[in-house]
Amino acid sequence: MSFRAIAVLVFGSLVFLAPSRHAGAQQGGMPHGSMGQGAAGQQGMMSAQSGAMAEGEIRKVDKDAGKLTIKHGPIPSMDMPPMTMVYRVKDPAMLDKVKPGDKVKFLAEKVGSAFTVMQIEPVQ
Repeated sequence: MSFRAIAVLVFGSLVFLAPSRHAGAQQGGMPHGSMGQGAAGQQGMMSAQSGAMAEGEIRKVDKDAGKLTIKHGPIPSMDMPPMTMVYRVKDPAMLDKVKPGDKVKFLAEKVGSAFTVMQIEPVQ
């Protein structure tokens, strides 16, 4: 069998075996590596930039690393299921606005390879 024939078989198998994006979302098991990529990711970025804020609870504030750990519900604009996740912050001053246990609304975007909080506000 030629190299080309093997390559076609391998590629065809990968396409056939790859789970659909919707199947993973329905099961709640979505790999972080696929979020925010491709056309769906671009749509998510545009939606995130349009002001759709997610709700969550601050679990940890890491001022040295410039990161927040947030337990949040689904973020439809980023095609992200509910989870607890570490985010970078756009502006380190945001870290002074919140503390663990605070309920917040936030706007996140994928900047390069990092999910980044662009805006955050405590919920009263």
